[in-house]
Amino acid sequence: MNILAIESSCDETAAAVVKDGRRILSNVVFSQIDIHKVYGGVVPEIASRCHVDKITALVKKAVADSGLSMSRIDAVAATSAPGLIGALLVGLNFAKGIAYANGLELIPVHHIRAHIAANYLVHPSLEPPFLAMVVSGGHSHIVSVNDYTDYKIVGMTRDDAAGEAFDKGARVLSLPYPGGVEMDRLSAGGDPKAVKFPRVSFKDSPFDFSFSGVKTAIINYVHTAQQRGQIINKADIAASYSDAVTDVLADKFYSAAACLGADRLVVAGGVCANSMLRHKLETRLPSGCRLFMPPLSLCGDNAAMVGAQAYYEYNAGFIADLDQNAAATANIELPLCKPKR
Repeated sequence: MNILAIESSCDETAAAVVKDGRRILSNVVFSQIDIHKVYGGVVPEIASRCHVDKITALVKKAVADSGLSMSRIDAVAATSAPGLIGALLVGLNFAKGIAYANGLELIPVHHIRAHIAANYLVHPSLEPPFLAMVVSGGHSHIVSVNDYTDYKIVGMTRDDAAGEAFDKGARVLSLPYPGGVEMDRLSAGGDPKAVKFPRVSFKDSPFDFSFSGVKTAIINYVHTAQQRGQIINKADIAASYSDAVTDVLADKFYSAAACLGADRLVVAGGVCANSMLRHKLETRLPSGCRLFMPPLSLCGDNAAMVGAQAYYEYNAGFIADLDQNAAATANIELPLCKPKR
């Protein structure tokens, strides 16, 4: 089954063609980083307008690169939640148009489910059930994946996501956008034990995350040093801050795995590209467990991951009518439309 997939949930416009949920036939991404860099972050209205400007050419290129004609496309999929609502509507409505014009079925895809599905594209042996951690700019989840469309939240952030914490930490250190990437680069040359930043845990929900405290801590540390006229070592601060954030992610994920008896562990999302996090996950992997992570090229937002998850949504009957709407928030446990069969 050949699925044409579209992703436009934030600041990447992307299109791909994926075969049977496992094989990438094409994958095209246009990043808006240079456009938003001047503002120090994503401006939703500008992101939406850029999607409108780029999506037609990207979809045409994705189909051409796949080596298929539109007559050999079996369905069209699009991210419909969660994300920036204006940006989501661009991709979803474009997909509706393609579905209507070509008599294709429309498959709405949950963005976090798609991040997890990126692993299906590079790990042929990976099948549910497994435990997954999704870490990105807007999400930090630990999820039990019982089947391809059956999810149960084990833990999630109570405030800021890990990616948000990295971006705000970078801004405090006056690093350029995108902050998470710059923090990773800078921390490589610093001492992760130079500054002690807090690690937060909850007795009532041991697998939930909170990064607002560590974010406040770096703000206070830097501002106090500046007020005293002290010279700060940005590399040491970045490394110590990254150490705190990644410690929490790795420790809680592996604690959840031990509690649930999970031995297949999946990590996904933009923050999965962080070198310190990947190193900790690899070196702290519990005995008897297997760790699955996507390559860096599939950690960020892309349409191939949407096409991968769409295949399994389709098989489960989650096919949408053309009045399907987008949503800025959506629970990963719930389907985005009613099953048709």
